[in-house]
Amino acid sequence: METPVHTMTNLFAQLGLRSDPEAIASFIAAHSPMAQDIKLADAPFWAAAQARFLSEEIIEDADWAEVIDQLNASLHR
Repeated sequence: METPVHTMTNLFAQLGLRSDPEAIASFIAAHSPMAQDIKLADAPFWAAAQARFLSEEIIEDADWAEVIDQLNASLHR
């Protein structure tokens, strides 16, 4: 069985956010750089369900984890 590969577009759609490239770039620009001591899921701009999803997917090392790590790196640049 093949592991699904999720893109940043898929992640933003999963989070209920606009997922076009311009919206993703705007989101990252608006929310970065985040302080290094703040975990992605603990950032104040997430709704509770979004934060829970991000946290659970990382903890479970689920198939979303790689793209969540990419978002984390982009926001902590």
